[in-house]
Formats: sequence, C-alpha cells, structure tokens
Amino acid sequence: MAVTKRDGSKFWYIQFQFNGKTFIKSSKTTDKQLAHDLESQWRMQLIKQHQLGTKAPIDIPKAFQIFTNSKKDIKTHPRLVSYCSYAIEYWSHLEHIHQISTEEIEQYRNHLHSIRLSNATIKHKLHPIGATIKYAKKLGYQTSEVEIPRLKVSKGRLRYLTELEEKKLLEEIDPYRHVEGMPPFKQRNGIVKQQMIDLYHLIILLLDTGARHSEICNLKWENIDLEKKTIALWRSKVQNESVLYMTDRVVNVLSDRHKKRVSNFIFTSKQGDARRTLTHVIQRAFKRAGLDGCSAHTLRHTHATRLIQNGLNLYEIKEILGHADIQTTMRYAHIEQEQVSRKAVKVINTFNTKHLNPTDLPSK
Repeated sequence: MAVTKRDGSKFWYIQFQFNGKTFIKSSKTTDKQLAHDLESQWRMQLIKQHQLGTKAPIDIPKAFQIFTNSKKDIKTHPRLVSYCSYAIEYWSHLEHIHQISTEEIEQYRNHLHSIRLSNATIKHKLHPIGATIKYAKKLGYQTSEVEIPRLKVSKGRLRYLTELEEKKLLEEIDPYRHVEGMPPFKQRNGIVKQQMIDLYHLIILLLDTGARHSEICNLKWENIDLEKKTIALWRSKVQNESVLYMTDRVVNVLSDRHKKRVSNFIFTSKQGDARRTLTHVIQRAFKRAGLDGCSAHTLRHTHATRLIQNGLNLYEIKEILGHADIQTTMRYAHIEQEQVSRKAVKVINTFNTKHLNPTDLPSK
C-alpha cells in the first residue's frame, strides 16, 4: 500500500517503488485522503523528472546555500548568510523552495514587522529571498512565480556637521585633552594613548577625504604617496578606485603615522592586520560632544556638503565619493539647489545695481 501508518507516529507515511527504487517519507498529515493526494503528486513529479529530464525539487536549505556560495566574494557575505539562515529557520515547516509563494513571503514580511524591525532592515532581509528563488530557477529547479513586497524606506534627514560642530567633535577627541579620572597624556598607558591618537587621526581622514569608514581602515601604505600627496583608494563596495589628493591636515596625519608605522596598514590591529572598524567608538565621541543624530557616515556627508557649498557640482561630488551611480549622489541635490539659488540672487542683485535706477522703483 502506498500510504501506511508507522508505530509511534500519528502521521501517514508515503511509500512506493518507481523505476526500481523505493521512495518513502512522512506526509506530515493525519488526513489519509490528503496523504493519498500527496503521494499522487510525488509520483507525478518523479514521472516528469524521468520522462522530461527536469530536476528534482530542491530543499530550501540547499537552495539558500547554493545562492550564498555564489556570493562568497562579496564583502557583505556574512550578513547575507545571516539573513538566509533566518529565512531557513522561519520556513522550517516547508520542504522545497517552490513552496515559498508570494503569500508565504507576505506572511514573512508581516512577521518581520511584528518583531519591530525597520522597513530598511526588512527590505534587506527580503532581498535574498527573491534572489535565491531567481537563482534556483536559473539553475533549472522548480520555483514559484513570486512578487517581493516593495517597502518605502525613508532616507531621513541628511545629517552633516557645521563648522562649530566639527570643532566641538575634534575638541572632544583631542588625544591630549584632560580626561576626568585619567592621568595626563604622557603618563597614560601606551595602548590607551595609541587608541586615542588613532581615533583622532581616523576622524580627520574621514572628514577630509569623504571616504567610507571601511575604506580608510583597510588602507595600506602602498596606496599612499606622500611626495605627490595622493591616496589611491580602492572602493570595495562599488569595485572601483579613486585617486584623492590630500589636504594639509591629511598630509600631517599620514606623515606622522608613516614615521611610526608598524605594518602595511595605516591603522593596525594588535595582530598587525587592518584595524577593525571603530563605528561604535565614533558614535560615543559624537554623544560626548553633544551631537545628536550622527554616525560615522555623517563625516562623509559633511565632506560632500562642504564641497557643494563651495562650488563643486553633483557630478564632481560623485567622483570624489566614488559613487557608482549619480542617483546615489542626488541625495545632496537640495544642497546644490540652495547654493545655485544663492548665486542667482547675487547675479540679479548685481544686475539690478548696475542697470536699474532706484528712482524707477515705485515709492511707498
């Protein structure tokens, strides 16, 4: 019989032979008629695979594994694996990737909302679902036609530092400053002194280059030319390279660090590798300086904003920041528009002064 009961299990089991092989699995149901229906579907799948050469259904964990393995070279691979692992756990009640339907994905989105994740985080978690299904289909596996929900993600306020705020931040992270409960700079522990200097130097580089935090942390001395005052900066996020010229502050920082270098990296860990990112340390520095709504990326926004306010256009900013697409740079468009409007006022005022007679204006 194709549907049988087994000792110790409340579910019906499907068992039959096809093409000289025995197939057996639990139906995961106590409904005998439903178990028979599932057995018929399974047989039909095997017949199609045998006669048409189609691939067997792929398990959900295996489908995600194949997809993440295809993305091993990307920098965000660990995060991608984490998102996929969460999805695998959520759909543990399903067996094959083709069972993930649009309805299932909608329920998954509702679940993510219920645990109070932001739309931005939910968007990141949904992306590998659609990408995995698309990749499985490309490889010839059975999949469902699905639609990934579109979520509106607020970009929020573009936070950058004013000149006064930058001054407050630099005063707060000055390595030589007086710190309550800490001895004078010269008497401090060597590791503590270096950590304070590293933070100060890192923030100067971020402010004056507009580079991403990870780009500076992974910067090597071979990319620095102190004579020409250039930095050959590899943009791993967008896979391109920019050559940046140094400001006077950056020249001073790198010259000082070059004299005391201990490895190939500008910022070095205890093991001699690239220094791990210091986003949490920068966040605390902002908090101590009383600057709300700031993150490490605020320093990049500050650099871009200063350039626009002093005459550079969006296409020039795109090259400086290493954006792959001008649409990314368009977030600064309102700042450029403000600067253009200010220029326009100056032009019109100059024209009015030169060409219009004040007596021609109507009197009050």
